[in-house]
Amino acid sequence: MKVFIVRHGQIPSNVQKRYPAVDEELTELGKQQALELREKIKDMEFDLIICSPLKRAKQTAQIINAGRFNIIFDDRIREQDYGDLTGQHWDEESREKRWDYYYNGKFGTSEQIKPFFGRVFDFLNDLKTKDYNNVLIVCHAGVAKAFYAYFNGINEGKFLGVKIQNCEIKQYEFR
Repeated sequence: MKVFIVRHGQIPSNVQKRYPAVDEELTELGKQQALELREKIKDMEFDLIICSPLKRAKQTAQIINAGRFNIIFDDRIREQDYGDLTGQHWDEESREKRWDYYYNGKFGTSEQIKPFFGRVFDFLNDLKTKDYNNVLIVCHAGVAKAFYAYFNGINEGKFLGVKIQNCEIKQYEFR
């Protein structure tokens, strides 16, 4: 099975370099990014689209899908819960530690990386038992980091440098 992962289009927090609010909508640029991706993947066929239930991912999925495929929603691929970091500016030093799988410190009430990756891994373990050929996943940058870890291993555990741009598509494959 081939799994294609897409990060949602741009939201205001991306521009402001803040931890996002739970349910932000796409900016005008974010909508344009989704339209451009729709054109890029127009000849691709998917068994279905699985989408985060957060508004920014839903909007992106609806734009790129244009009614072609069934969309289902799964809470396990919603973005990491930033808790009391929500709305705060990014701090590069703390972001480096937050995306270190082996760092055991806490960041206020935000969801820790190990349980976050665990719920995404649970989603992927469930998905690989299904009989699909091609699945499109519309989700978030943090979820993309978990996908990377799942398919490439935890290794040194440093995931801040694992990036996916808004409306970028990456491919993985279950073997």
